[in-house]
Amino acid sequence: YWGKRGVHYHQFLKAGENTLNSLLAIELFELIRRSGHYDATRWLDHYVSFMLTPKKHNDTYVEEYHRHFFTNYASGRKPINCGVRDIHIGGLVAVPAIIAAIGPRHPDIREIVQTHVSLTHKDQEVLSAADVLVRILASVSRGADLRESILEEASQWVSKAKIARWKDHPDRVVVGGILSSACYIPDAFPAALFLAYRHAGKPANGICSNAQCGGDSCHRGSVVGSLLAATSPLPQSLVDGLVATPRIYGN
Repeated sequence: YWGKRGVHYHQFLKAGENTLNSLLAIELFELIRRSGHYDATRWLDHYVSFMLTPKKHNDTYVEEYHRHFFTNYASGRKPINCGVRDIHIGGLVAVPAIIAAIGPRHPDIREIVQTHVSLTHKDQEVLSAADVLVRILASVSRGADLRESILEEASQWVSKAKIARWKDHPDRVVVGGILSSACYIPDAFPAALFLAYRHAGKPANGICSNAQCGGDSCHRGSVVGSLLAATSPLPQSLVDGLVATPRIYGN
């Protein structure tokens, strides 16, 4: 399917199914909940087994970091040494899952997230963004305002002045025009923070707007959705149609 025009990246997924990265985030969440703690070696073993088992997922879009990881694995490297320098926002998809599994106030949460993300994404900007996401989610878990937390913890990514300049533009002009809607972290993370800031208190609006902005909306949406859902309840209409809902609620 690669190289063909008009073919959707996730063409075989049905409505409500998870993309590969989100499915892996659920696997990670369940693994941590079962063991009671995060273990990088145990996760890597699980990750390799999952990815090499046929029919574990039905997603035609396998991000570059997976392909590079398994190219290195096939060459004989140990899993702990298979990660590469990857600059895509897909590296943040697992962060909310880790926080949900062990809690945003865990004393080692920042270190754990850095360890996990660096298994596959050895890029300082991605690691910096992951740490910012952890700090924002920890802040709002203590009752802080989402918008204030974004401005305080993510000032190097999105400033109050920039948000003020963008306030009269529609979302799709900011994300897709001023900022790229693609997957690269220098624009993708500020885009996610902007959407979360603008739609604070209105998670349905933010999630739908993120999808309409296009580009790498799935992975960007993991950031947008986690920030909005951490501070406001999701409408049941956005939850009922998800294939993974019973599985997640069961944990």
